Amino acid sequence: MRPTLVTLHTAAFAHNLAVVRSHAPHSKVMAVIKANAYGHGLLRAARALHDADAYAVLELDAGVRLRDAGFQQPIVLLEGFFEARELPVLAGHRLTPVIHQREQLEMLADWRGQHRFDVLLKLNSGMNRLGFDAAAFPAALQAARDNPRIASIMLMTHFADADDGRGVDWQMQRFAKMVQSDELPRTLANSAAILRYPHTHADWVRPGIMLYGASPFAEQCTAQLGLRPAMTLSSRIIAVQELQPGERIGYGGLFVAEQAMRVGIVACGYADGYPRHAPGGTPVLVEGRRTQILGRVSMDMLYVDLCGLPKAGVGSAVTLWGEGLSVEEVAHAAGTISYELLCAVTPRVAVAEE
Repeated sequence: MRPTLVTLHTAAFAHNLAVVRSHAPHSKVMAVIKANAYGHGLLRAARALHDADAYAVLELDAGVRLRDAGFQQPIVLLEGFFEARELPVLAGHRLTPVIHQREQLEMLADWRGQHRFDVLLKLNSGMNRLGFDAAAFPAALQAARDNPRIASIMLMTHFADADDGRGVDWQMQRFAKMVQSDELPRTLANSAAILRYPHTHADWVRPGIMLYGASPFAEQCTAQLGLRPAMTLSSRIIAVQELQPGERIGYGGLFVAEQAMRVGIVACGYADGYPRHAPGGTPVLVEGRRTQILGRVSMDMLYVDLCGLPKAGVGSAVTLWGEGLSVEEVAHAAGTISYELLCAVTPRVAVAEE
């Protein structure tokens, strides 16, 4: 069996959920498990996060799968619905749509079913992606209140710069001006805001990346935030090459040996989800000791420097990210973000739970 493996650390999910609650003790928690739970597996993550007060997903099918698996918490569809014919499915599975455009309100107004929906009404406070702007919001709110098929309304917005220097206050000011004194429940805070801006916690918080043990901040690592990685991507060395000075390795021969050296060939590549654009020097662990990848990542394999690791050889364990090596450090070296790496792990990689 090919040794590339994702290990899911079940206890880490519960630990990270507890970190969320410690930061937002007065808020309910809507666990964001969209994108196949950031690559961790929808149902696996939902089971591990069974103490969450609600779940948030993207696709209608994901909401249906959760209900069919027996989960009873509210399940929010973050992009809502797209066609009126989806409404009976939402009703039958008690799914909660986000309403972010006028057409959705019109579809709800025309629907003749008996179910009454709980909805989230999304405000565009500056992200300029989804939601009603200041001019459109009053009419949208009134339409939602007038619709007999809407049972309850929660207000929602999304922060664009909670993990950056610009922060959230500029959006909080816009949001407050839009809603004025309305007392409807609210959900505002993503992972970065949960950790950094307590005044955003409101009635519900929406943690995503922090539930998986990755940091939302470029300047702070997982351990500094008290989080534990929920995924370890690992493999083994399947061959060792002895290079002489001047010899090259891999496609394009990007790495040239300056001296005699040993190179380990690892059974992991971009077809497994490891980023092809990760440059030489990206950190990796071999038998728990830190080293680096060399040359260009291939579809099924990559190269690691075994200088200073004389005992490493065929069969040696390799950690690509996870326990002992944070995914955000690997992502930073590869010029991307941890979200992309976690979501990119492919179905051919075997999964184990512990």
